[in-house]
Amino acid sequence: MAKDFYLIPELNGMSQEEIRKYQEKKLTGQLEYCYQASEFYRQKFDEAGAKPQDIRTIEDLRKLPIFMVKDDERKSAEDSLEKYGHPFGLHLCAPVEDLYLTGTTSGTTGTPTFSYTFTEKDINFVGRHLGHRLSRAGIGKGDRVVFFFALGIYATTMTLWGLRWLGALPIDIDARAGTDLLLQFIELTRPTYLACTPSLAEFLVEKSPKVLNKPVEAFGLKGLLTTGEVGIAIPEIKNRLESAYGCRSWDYWSPCGNCMGISCDCDEYHGLHAVSPDVCTSYDDLVDPITKEPVDSDVDGAVGEMVITSLEREACPAVKYAYGDVVKIYTRECPGCGFKGKRAKLIGRADDMLIVKGVNIYPVAVRDIITGFVPEVTGEMRIVLKEKPPRVVPPLHIKIEYSQGMSRTDLPNLEERIRTALHDKIKIRPHIEFVQPGALPRETRKTPIFEKKYEQK
Repeated sequence: MAKDFYLIPELNGMSQEEIRKYQEKKLTGQLEYCYQASEFYRQKFDEAGAKPQDIRTIEDLRKLPIFMVKDDERKSAEDSLEKYGHPFGLHLCAPVEDLYLTGTTSGTTGTPTFSYTFTEKDINFVGRHLGHRLSRAGIGKGDRVVFFFALGIYATTMTLWGLRWLGALPIDIDARAGTDLLLQFIELTRPTYLACTPSLAEFLVEKSPKVLNKPVEAFGLKGLLTTGEVGIAIPEIKNRLESAYGCRSWDYWSPCGNCMGISCDCDEYHGLHAVSPDVCTSYDDLVDPITKEPVDSDVDGAVGEMVITSLEREACPAVKYAYGDVVKIYTRECPGCGFKGKRAKLIGRADDMLIVKGVNIYPVAVRDIITGFVPEVTGEMRIVLKEKPPRVVPPLHIKIEYSQGMSRTDLPNLEERIRTALHDKIKIRPHIEFVQPGALPRETRKTPIFEKKYEQK
């Protein structure tokens, strides 16, 4: 990762304190714009007994209550559809006729929302930052990037603007086309990078020899870009992917077109680096995922749910939006690349949290431990839920794929070792059900972590 971490040249010469002052100068103007342009935000400010001009610092911002969660956004969209005939929400700030691009969330946890709605100015601003973030992985003019996500109306489409801004050629293939077509396009176009979910990247390791009669290392990639799930933050997954593909893997994200982050060029994973502090304040505003009370995000190791507030957005700015991503914040200089800004490690989704005998459990933590038993297991698993979460009547039920070559006589000992590791690290002793290799479906999009039996009743 280059030492010029930020797109805006002046930020590279600033201390972290000066960068915060820079953010705060943008903050009040954005909040004033939202207050004047959106009846939704005007009502939220009025209910909080605050005016935009009262919010001068990040500390002031943290004191505001949460304005929006996912259900609020859905309700806002329903209300705008009924009242104004459009689905973009009462929090839309720009005139509908000025909208340039829109994309929905995946809808995996409910009705899709048009969170990714931009004016032309927005997409040019966001696109440059999306591109800059990916340039940290070495992408530049002339690179060909196979981009394999759900496309069309989906949020992932916006990243293509960033790739084009870099001068790279996106070879965008809709994930719904299937992996056989993807592999055929890789064979035809000889890309330099592949962007997909980490679970899909793992699946291609198995699939490529069957379809192309060659291993994924033969692609000759310069880099692997993964997002959409927790993947290379787990050491075993990072090592397995980099060994199989013969190149570095990078983790990147940008929920709602904010929170832009990317991991660095290092053997170890040191989190998502906040390389666009002029886009939003998300790394500086955390709340407890249950109580929604503020968490001090300036403390190294702070854990909380990110709260998004945009700093420069016209169409659908986010203001105090608790989007559901629970992270651990690192404030110390990155030991891998020297980055001095904040970094975040995704712990899980607030709506994925389970409560087992009073203990808060995130599926990512479970998967992290189970992946540590590769190669005895494949790393594929599902948490089986018989009742709607978050409360789970113990024991927690986990399906785990054992690996080829494992005898059923080996499984009782493996089960006990996994149960002991889970108890020692996260204080649960689950019921483990082993299934044959390949029994758990692989997905071309996000691979589900739950098997929701309660939805089948």
